[in-house]
Amino acid sequence: MNQLNDSVDIGPDHIPEILPILPIVDTNLFPKMVIPLVLMQEEAIALIDETMAGSRILGLLLSRRSDINSRHSVKDLHRIGTVAMILKMAKLEDNKAQLLIQGISRFKVAEYVEGKSYMQAKVSVLESRNIIRDKETRALMSNIVEQYEKIVALSPGLPAEIGGMVKSIQEPDVLADMVASTINAPIIDKQSILEILDVKKRLKKVTRLVNDQLEILEMGSKIQTQVKEDMDKRQREYYLRQQLKAIREELGETDNERVEIEEYRGKITANGLPEAAVKEADRELQRLSRMHPSSSEYIVASTYLDWLTTLPWQKKSRDRLDIAEARNVLNQDHYGLEKPKKRILEYLAVRKLKKDSKGPILCFAGPPGTGKTSLGKSIARALGRKFVRIALGGMRDEAEIRGHRRTYVGALPGRIIQEIRRAGTNNPVFMLDEIDKVNSSYHGDPSSALLEVLDPEQNFSFTDNYMDVPFDLSDVIFLTTANVLHTIPAPLRDRMEVLELSGYTEDEKLKIATRYLIPRQRTANGLTRSNINITQGAVKEIIFGYTREAGLRNLEREIGSICRGVAARVAESEVESEVEMVKVGKKDLHGYLGPVRYKPENGNEIMVPGVVVGLAWTPTGGEILFVEATAMKGSKGLTLTGQLGEVMKESATTAMSFIRSNAATLNIAEDFFETHDIHIHVPAGAIPKDGPSAGVTMLTALISLITGKPVKKGLAMTGEITLRGEVLPVGGIKDKVIAAHRAGIRTLIIPKWNEKDLEDIPDKVKEKIKFNFTDKMHDVIKRALN
Repeated sequence: MNQLNDSVDIGPDHIPEILPILPIVDTNLFPKMVIPLVLMQEEAIALIDETMAGSRILGLLLSRRSDINSRHSVKDLHRIGTVAMILKMAKLEDNKAQLLIQGISRFKVAEYVEGKSYMQAKVSVLESRNIIRDKETRALMSNIVEQYEKIVALSPGLPAEIGGMVKSIQEPDVLADMVASTINAPIIDKQSILEILDVKKRLKKVTRLVNDQLEILEMGSKIQTQVKEDMDKRQREYYLRQQLKAIREELGETDNERVEIEEYRGKITANGLPEAAVKEADRELQRLSRMHPSSSEYIVASTYLDWLTTLPWQKKSRDRLDIAEARNVLNQDHYGLEKPKKRILEYLAVRKLKKDSKGPILCFAGPPGTGKTSLGKSIARALGRKFVRIALGGMRDEAEIRGHRRTYVGALPGRIIQEIRRAGTNNPVFMLDEIDKVNSSYHGDPSSALLEVLDPEQNFSFTDNYMDVPFDLSDVIFLTTANVLHTIPAPLRDRMEVLELSGYTEDEKLKIATRYLIPRQRTANGLTRSNINITQGAVKEIIFGYTREAGLRNLEREIGSICRGVAARVAESEVESEVEMVKVGKKDLHGYLGPVRYKPENGNEIMVPGVVVGLAWTPTGGEILFVEATAMKGSKGLTLTGQLGEVMKESATTAMSFIRSNAATLNIAEDFFETHDIHIHVPAGAIPKDGPSAGVTMLTALISLITGKPVKKGLAMTGEITLRGEVLPVGGIKDKVIAAHRAGIRTLIIPKWNEKDLEDIPDKVKEKIKFNFTDKMHDVIKRALN
């Protein structure tokens, strides 16, 4: 119950003669005080609704009945109560209402009035009498404040600030009401104070209640002190018993050690702990034997012993190094990915021929949804080992890898040791997912901790901060995944051998969807072959019109959406029987997936001077990129738009410098740039773009614009340039070529040095594209322009 600083000040003349009466139980409201109320009865809520629509003023009367749900009659209510105003009201669930009410003044019921579903009464407002600050009144007030401060000090439920609030009250009637409303006194005693109009008598009554409450609190404090002394005595007795136990041990009069200690000793022997771990376990057992089971130190020590004795120090999975079977497993689980599969089989073959071979740490790098994590699962299945995985994305605390020291509350081993124990063997296949997304913070750098984990020359004695004993990780096959490589710290990247997984071609996606995705989603949604048939035309339309990705995740999601739609039809008996075939063709996709989301990329659409199709690589695969250039009257200005990064801006500037310095060779008027402004724009301006592969495209676009010659139809290019006109090699050739094939490009200009990268491109794609290799910009212009 609180007193508001901005109290509602309503005089007696403003209080209606007839007030709605709200019965209350187990609480009192004094003038100028505020209390919350929760109402559940229908008539009470009807009363509040009508009051809120009017003056918001009502009368509160204490009921002699304590049942909150019962109906109160006139005989149950006291005659004197408090006029109150509703400050706030909120309707709750289950037909309840929550109120915040402030008392205004005392009132007395003259007579009750009929005519409403709730009680009403004619009332007379009561004013406090004998408000005189004489010596006796001041003495009573001073005594109440002094005793009340002691009550606040002994009552944890009362805030310390309330003592200062009471001390600042100067009006004797307000002081009496404030103290009476906040002390823990019987409701009937508080009602008697409410009914006393003489302020001096009211102060005396409050003084008696304050003295009684203080006496009760002091007695409780004394009891609490006595209980603490008894506890200290029991602790002293425990200490003496421990001393007596030690004396008996010296005399050889002790019983056997506790059963729990013996269980730990048995586990230490059975699990074959190494010498360092046995030494640490014995030390902890000695400490444990001297502790009482109820102490916190005992729990910390026993938890540590649990971890120490349950780690798989000697348990190994027996490798099944059958290369033919491994090839079978990889082909069953994945379509395509020939280069990663070949390297994995080589990796397994070496382990078969040389049992103690450590081998490199393989890092599968590529766009999302290309099968990086599932390759790790296939390796584990082929070897017959357990597979464990942790996600490193967003990890910024070194303790996640190395664990917390046992001095910290709630300390635990790091994720490496936790997953090893969960696997139950000391040689699982351990996948570290999203290693390119590890961050550093004031908690340390997790990537630095991973240096030891991923180094075969160091991880044979990996020491977790919590375990504090070395654990051999050299038999663990560590694999990592990443979307991009440039965010991985150089020392960490040096520990790994990178296997790049490029995006899938449309043919590969079609076969994967037919062989893997459709059967998997069909089973996941409770369907069978006899329920659904998704045609190849529909799958192709999903690939081109509903997904735009290098991987397969969105493709599988869309197939899942179709399966769920068919499952709903079967479950709702919209088909004649549960086994009737639902054929989903290209024309049916709109009903399941909505309108087509992506406009097919077409590199043959625009044939105007100044527009060139470039190729770009992103973490989600390859894309084609339109570079547009235009000129206008001006003087030497160069404008670049399209959210270009610093590298692409430098490429544009380099292209301009090359053209100006070779204007005569290129048959360009020397005063062209003196009289024109140039604007280069790369569409899709909301998407940031950067990378060292747009120089050739920008230079060709500028020359096409200035000479008025459009670029040949169906041609795209990639490469970086120098001021000398050299064409430099770029990365991501496979993804770029696949993107060009998807967009209908049939001629490509790529750097001569990248000719070797064509080995990774599927033959079906290479057969449909003509490749032009060059290392000179003049050759690019000659081949590109009509």
